[in-house]
Amino acid sequence: MQDGTLSLEQRAHLDFALFLRRRWADRLYPALRQQYDAAVAASGEAAPAEPKTVRPVVQTQPSYPWFAWLERNGQKMLWRAVQDAVAAHPPRPAPEAADGPATLVLDPALKLPGWYTGWDIHIQPGGVWRNDASAETYELGAKLVMLGVNDDYTFHNAFTATAVPRRDYRAILDLGCGFGKSTWPLKRAFPDAEVVGVDLAAPCLRKAHARANAQGLAITFRQADCQATGLPGGHFDLVTSTMLIHEMPRPALVATLREAARLLAPSGLLRFLDFTRTGDAFRDLSMIEHGERNNEPFLPGSITADMEKLCAEAGLVNARWVAFDERGAGRLPELRWPERREWHFTWAVLEAEKPA
Repeated sequence: MQDGTLSLEQRAHLDFALFLRRRWADRLYPALRQQYDAAVAASGEAAPAEPKTVRPVVQTQPSYPWFAWLERNGQKMLWRAVQDAVAAHPPRPAPEAADGPATLVLDPALKLPGWYTGWDIHIQPGGVWRNDASAETYELGAKLVMLGVNDDYTFHNAFTATAVPRRDYRAILDLGCGFGKSTWPLKRAFPDAEVVGVDLAAPCLRKAHARANAQGLAITFRQADCQATGLPGGHFDLVTSTMLIHEMPRPALVATLREAARLLAPSGLLRFLDFTRTGDAFRDLSMIEHGERNNEPFLPGSITADMEKLCAEAGLVNARWVAFDERGAGRLPELRWPERREWHFTWAVLEAEKPA
């Protein structure tokens, strides 16, 4: 769906919802932080070191009810505006055998896990997996929920450009590829590599396939569970994901890391763009509560998980997090983010590799 197809009223609804989201991030969040810092200073005690000890202090600040209410309800407004816009312009079913170099492999017998279907993730009504309209809503919403700064999938391109080492990859696997926004840059950057995108949602994969064909990209999109893809072991030199592992319960996360290790060739690389803790208890609490208010029930556990240990247990080595600046700089050399006043995601890249 192109923005040019929206009516003036539909665009106004989207702009209003986006305006509220921006003011939540650049006005309410700094106000809450200022009140919290003042309360800690007035107490004469050291700032709490853990999110669970920060929470009671944060939740008693004057701006907290407004901050919490607008975070969840502003997200609802945004998805409703997106859903209404898509309903006014119903998508045509994406042809599964469209002409072009891309390949689509669907599995009608695949049973979607309950942890995936049991929530309207991100508060998107109906999730992303029900029908083509769900995928269309997700595609438009994926741009807008990033505060309007991802219209051209800037940070997906930055991930490929800055976080993926330049090598001659034979085969690349993108886990949780959705409608392809994370997979297209990989094929453009490494045109000679076999590139495969895996996801649970057939509607998203149909869209990914159609979009890849439109760009002339020879990508294979396969419907499968990231915990057990059915792909050959040791086949891939690079396994990636963007915004995937924080959506998984611990058993699925562990299984996905083990599957990634199985799929990687010796010396193959794992690069996952996701979120991690910062060491700033206030900031980490805001991410934990974001998961709670945004229908992402597994995000809090992901933020606090020892991913380096989980990677080691999966058979990967040299695991570490490095910070990522989604505004264009991309991967940063260490786990330290630039100072920022506004609310933002704690983007980071989980790096690991398969032993030689």
